[in-house]
Amino acid sequence: MPTPLNLVFCGTPRFAVPTLEKLVQAGHSLQLVVTQPDRAQGRGMKVAFSPVKEAATRLGIEVAQPATIKSNTEFRNRLEAIAPDAIIVVGYGRIIPQWMIDLPRLGNLNLHASLLPKYRGAAPIQWAIANGELTTGVTTMRIDSGLDTGDILLQSEIPIAIEDTSETLGPKLASIGAELMLGTLRGLNSGTIHSIPQDNSQATLAPILKKEDGRMDFARTAQELFNRLRGFQPWPGAFTTFRGKTLRVLRSQPALIPVSLTPGEIAVEGSRVFVGCSKSTDAGNALELSQVQVEGKRPMTAQEFINGYRPKSGDRLGH
Repeated sequence: MPTPLNLVFCGTPRFAVPTLEKLVQAGHSLQLVVTQPDRAQGRGMKVAFSPVKEAATRLGIEVAQPATIKSNTEFRNRLEAIAPDAIIVVGYGRIIPQWMIDLPRLGNLNLHASLLPKYRGAAPIQWAIANGELTTGVTTMRIDSGLDTGDILLQSEIPIAIEDTSETLGPKLASIGAELMLGTLRGLNSGTIHSIPQDNSQATLAPILKKEDGRMDFARTAQELFNRLRGFQPWPGAFTTFRGKTLRVLRSQPALIPVSLTPGEIAVEGSRVFVGCSKSTDAGNALELSQVQVEGKRPMTAQEFINGYRPKSGDRLGH
């Protein structure tokens, strides 16, 4: 069995939970789990624990939720007293200060949901799908003072399936990432892993998503819009306007149709609704809308939309 290590874990979202669980199962000593402070959520504004806090509580691990960490003397003293071999960081959501970077002998080890240096930033899974990538993966790296710029330790690649959304791809990456982190710790502790500097000239960014990223621009191709809908799940999704109301597109697919549509122009054919997009030679010239949701209403099929709202060929979306 590999030598158990003395660890501190920093993480917040559901993506981080498999790594935490695998570290415990592997016999490592988790002295402390650090996560974001509890926040009020939902219509009732009830205080909710982060997925990582829920997991740590279930596993019986002490949890710290500092509001700040850079100049937090109490928190620094706590970590220095633990003297961890490594600090594991998975989606924590805070910049790691230099004193924390310098503390453990094996460093601060981050699991990032892309094949760095591609898709540095807060939303790598979403942007990889939205940009039509066919493959992605996970990377373990040593954290430095930059944004996802640290030296690469290990990587694992997987294909992105055509039906994948960020909600289906995320758990796959979390699972292989958890195993990759275990391998990283084994390799670092045995001296068999050597870090590789990132090629900054190949870097791309995956910035935090904004609501406006979900607005459908029919000057894009049908494939581009389809990819963005898949990537931006569950938020900000894909939306446009129809007769002055917000129309959310929940399911769609590129389609080849015999008529020529201008961007944003609707065609109704039987029980099917199409909207024109920018021309593309490989993915069809229209987007078929399979499931939509009008502002204030429940989700509906294309047939239900036709029955309830009577869209006509020649009507337009986005105006």
